Formats: sequence, structure tokens, C-alpha cells
Amino acid sequence: MSDKPPFWKTKPLEAMSRAEWESLCDGCGRCCLHKLRDDETDELAFTNVACRLLDIPSCRCADYENRRRWVPDCVKLTPKRLRKIDWLPPTCAYRLIEEGKDLAWWHPLVSGDPETVHKAGISVRGKAVRERDAGHFEDHIVRWPGQEPRSKRSRPPEEE
Repeated sequence: MSDKPPFWKTKPLEAMSRAEWESLCDGCGRCCLHKLRDDETDELAFTNVACRLLDIPSCRCADYENRRRWVPDCVKLTPKRLRKIDWLPPTCAYRLIEEGKDLAWWHPLVSGDPETVHKAGISVRGKAVRERDAGHFEDHIVRWPGQEPRSKRSRPPEEE
């Protein structure tokens, strides 16, 4: 076992390779849920309506490399853009690292298992609605994508 700290603890986001950057995504799918912003107050509201490209069971984009062709307003996250975005969930690795925090136990880079994000109840699996089935997005406003998880599942297995 290496005593060397993991890359996310030693490298700033700007210095990460593309592979390192991409591996920070925990696969929760929360950022792929539609958000509504009030034109007058600028207030942000989260919905449980998934982008049409989000495969809800896997919580992965169905066409990640070409997503902007199908969804032109899909945001390509960069370190510079990250500092201006107010809608990333509090569990997001990019946000956590930018804020000087560590990754949670359920993050695949920590746990070694891409399923822990789902087992911990962090992902949109089982919670999101497909865009084409949603109807009015205003009818799907929820708080959980913008909140820290509070369930027992948000603790490591040895604490349960």
C-alpha cells in the first residue's frame, strides 16, 4: 500500500490530467437534473427531472462525448466555470475539492466501488423522472439535490 496521498489531496483542479478530472465525477447524476431560476429573484430551485441524456439507472450520460450536440446548454465543467456555478450539489467532488474539503467515504475514488454512491443514497437512481415523462418542471421541484444527505445510508457501512 502506498503512503503517497491521493491526487485530489495534492493537486489543484487546474493541474489535474483529463483522466484525473473525469475520475472526480462520482456518478451521482445530481448535476444532470434540471434547475429552475426565478427571473426576478434569481432564486434557484432543483427538480427531480433528469436531462434527456441521463440514463437514470446508471446515472451516466448516454452520450457524454457528444452531449453538447444534443443538449447545447449542457455545461462543460472546468475549474474556472466551477467558481461561478451555484448549482452543484454539496456532495459534488469538484465543489468539495474547490472548497478545500475531502471526498466522502462513498465516492468511488475512496471506496473503490462505483456502486457506493448509489448504496449511500447520494445518486438520482430511483429518485429522478425522465424529461419526456415529467410534464411541467415546476411540478417536480424538490430540495434533496441541493442538500447534504441525512439518512443512515450516508454513513460508512461500519457505522451502520
